[in-house]
Amino acid sequence: MRHFGHISPTAREGLFFREPCTFTADSPARMLSVALGATLYSPATRPSLADDVLKQAGRGVVSMVLCLEDSIDDAEVTGAEANLIRQFAALAARATAPEATPKGPAGAGNTPDAAGVDVPLLFIRVREPAQITDLVRRLGDSVRMLSGFVLPKFTEERGRPFLEALAEAETACGRRLFAMPVLESPELLHLETRGDILQGIARSVDKYRDRVLALRLGVTDFCSAYGLRRAPDMTAYDVHIVASVIADVVNVLGRADGTGFTITGPVWEYFRRQERMFKPQLRRSPFLEGRAEELRTALIEHDLDGLLREIELDRANGLLGKTCIHPSHVAPVHALSVVSHEEYTDAQDILSPERGGGGVLRSAYTNKMNEVKPHRAWAERTLQRAEVFGVAREDVGFVDLLAAGLTN
Repeated sequence: MRHFGHISPTAREGLFFREPCTFTADSPARMLSVALGATLYSPATRPSLADDVLKQAGRGVVSMVLCLEDSIDDAEVTGAEANLIRQFAALAARATAPEATPKGPAGAGNTPDAAGVDVPLLFIRVREPAQITDLVRRLGDSVRMLSGFVLPKFTEERGRPFLEALAEAETACGRRLFAMPVLESPELLHLETRGDILQGIARSVDKYRDRVLALRLGVTDFCSAYGLRRAPDMTAYDVHIVASVIADVVNVLGRADGTGFTITGPVWEYFRRQERMFKPQLRRSPFLEGRAEELRTALIEHDLDGLLREIELDRANGLLGKTCIHPSHVAPVHALSVVSHEEYTDAQDILSPERGGGGVLRSAYTNKMNEVKPHRAWAERTLQRAEVFGVAREDVGFVDLLAAGLTN
């Protein structure tokens, strides 16, 4: 699979200076953690889940979480588990149909269905550790469609049994399974316990570093602890108590010195037009200068003002990718994940071998100074993102990338 693989090769060629690479569920963890992009959540109770997965894959989704936790009622868990077993079997059957033409080694995330659509990276969000081993056993051969599990309300104490169960399930099924812990517990939010909780989480995930694909932030739970809910024109960073937690999580767990992990952006929960408190950002966005009026209208009609601001702030604060609960959020996340030609040029200049000794150089765009040593970690991360999401052509901007995604 690849990002923007749902659009035609001709369209991709017109958009990208360097096209996104292809990857599979068997690709290196470093690549997959960047490639997650907009991770779309879906309740595990949906009766047409297999069809839904393939439909979203055809629209550009490359990672999905099938949820057995907060998105379903407590009384629905048993039925939802049974439904997951049926739906994974259906996906496996379609992926191995005689008319299918695999484009790479067999496995989840790289085997197209009969229509040629790649199955996304699939994760199951569980409630209890025992569900991990039980579901892997019940999935049987269709476990090959599974990439891992999302672990809720993760702390050192609560997380250890989940990680141990993951290791046991991996041994039993003989395939690599990833963990994505969700950081959302009240102890992490509360100032008096935050430091100890973060250190405990760091110990736990470091022990299982090879299997922790990314850390996810449960901002809705953070807000809930104080009876808060951000408005559609406010980002998570406008809620200071939430922003402080994000900063501390990145400080401890997102360092660029080799000890850090990919930390994904919080969910954006609005997907219908809402009455706005502030002037819409898109009407004065530099992305729109010189673009067609229909693109301006399309963006505003999708009500993306707050979401776009939050995605930009996610990256500025060290986060990559985003939890999504609605398909309309996927295209904006991916469009803003593409590396601009200017960013790519700067990163390459900073990392060029002749600059190994440091120094300062003027950007090729002649609008900034690039300091080789201080900007090196940024440049390395930028080139990792460029590999997975591609590099836009010099005259291609966010609107062009978003329009391409929305028209499919």
